[in-house]
Amino acid sequence: MGKRAAGILMPVSSLPSDYGIGCFSKSAYEFVDWLKEAGQTYWQILPLGPTSYGDSPYQSFSTFAGNPYFIDLDTLVEEGVLDKKDCEKVNWGKKLDDVDYEKIYKGRYPLLRKAYENSEISKNPDYQKFVAENSWWLSDYALFMAVKDRFEGVEWTKWAEDIRLRWNNAMDYYREELYFDIEFQQYMQFKFYEQWMKLKSYANSKGIQIIGDIPIYVAMDSADAWAHPELFQLDQDNVPLAVAGCPPDGFSATGQLWGNPLYRWDYHRQTGYQWWISRMSYCFRLYDVVRIDHFRGFDEYFSIPYGDKDATGGHWEKGPGIDLFRKIQQALGWKEVIAEDLGYMTDSVRHLVYESGFPGMKVLEFAFDSRDSGCASDYLPHNYPENCVAYTGTHDNETIVGWWNSITAAERKLARDYLCDHATPEEELYKCFISLIMRSAARVCVIPMQDYMGLDNKFRMNKPSTVGMNWKWRIKKRDLTKKLQKEIHDVTLRYGRKNWD
Repeated sequence: MGKRAAGILMPVSSLPSDYGIGCFSKSAYEFVDWLKEAGQTYWQILPLGPTSYGDSPYQSFSTFAGNPYFIDLDTLVEEGVLDKKDCEKVNWGKKLDDVDYEKIYKGRYPLLRKAYENSEISKNPDYQKFVAENSWWLSDYALFMAVKDRFEGVEWTKWAEDIRLRWNNAMDYYREELYFDIEFQQYMQFKFYEQWMKLKSYANSKGIQIIGDIPIYVAMDSADAWAHPELFQLDQDNVPLAVAGCPPDGFSATGQLWGNPLYRWDYHRQTGYQWWISRMSYCFRLYDVVRIDHFRGFDEYFSIPYGDKDATGGHWEKGPGIDLFRKIQQALGWKEVIAEDLGYMTDSVRHLVYESGFPGMKVLEFAFDSRDSGCASDYLPHNYPENCVAYTGTHDNETIVGWWNSITAAERKLARDYLCDHATPEEELYKCFISLIMRSAARVCVIPMQDYMGLDNKFRMNKPSTVGMNWKWRIKKRDLTKKLQKEIHDVTLRYGRKNWD
């Protein structure tokens, strides 16, 4: 991330599609072209892993696997393994700007199964190579998902003891019993990887870099926790001893209880952080830049006793610190990473980000928050260092329009005073905030698509600590206009961030 540049935050799921959710389709390639014409250098996406209950990309069944929802069905039709009419018969939901995950789940997997059964995939040498090269994670994942389907989707901690604890006789039994279900899971991962790498290659050829995103933690209900309990703070029955979250703060009196298993950092240290090296190595096959969510957890992590109802009983523990990143760099060389260093910042966290050399994040919405505990000035654009990535907001924030409508009159005055602008009509003010961070010293600015469109909170991506209404927004094809593209191009050019490649 060496030059002054800009990008757009737009989840793959939010792309236009005829089949209910954005995917690696023709629309994705058209969006890459659209980004290029808008002068952008980066396309930031959300995690691509298979999602579980709640549909959050930050709670995935695997840190390595891809989400089958993103496999383009039209490509499978072109390959002759699906019939277009079968795709059109499915009820994908009525709203073009909304993902109906229940309908996607019920409609997509039968089609993918039919494609697999028509594919004769076992004879495909590219598939054979993919399975062989990725067996170190794919074998466990495919078995995990096949067994999960056999047990009607319940979390692995409630499976029969023999397979829950991976006894050899049970592993052998299910591998034989579920052979074709396992191969189906491998087929979907092959198709995901094949289609994604083709799309990424196309984006790179247009001068567009992909910013991927990984959560610091894995889900408890994941192939990672089931296959490698030694990596996590679990007891002899694989029950968590403590789980992850955030302490109480000005935003939540009881904190946040995420429920992810915590890492057994002493074990990782003894193994030279091999699992983390493998994880990051795989990420850099998929992405050009990797944003690591909750980076401060590497300095100190919040440990909440398992079974607690909220985060009030938690405490801080020391994380691996810079040692982890030195080991990763020794193994992989220097890689482009964005450190999600938001939230309560201590001197030791600041020092870790500085030592790593990774750019941190600056979110404009935090600059005028009266509930802040003392570091709001860090988010004022005149204080941005060059080595950072600036955002109006992230996937967890309100849209900039929604934020403006929700803050207090005093906070609005503070923001207007900072802009030195009490004249711009409120309905146009979002453009002023975008321009504000675009002209900062930050090397890279990334703007959520909803903010460029001036959308309110009905279109926000996620409201933390809520379930059921998140991760649903999709852009309509007709909204990707030449007018919007020119506006984005012009503000990007104006502040010296245009991609000239």
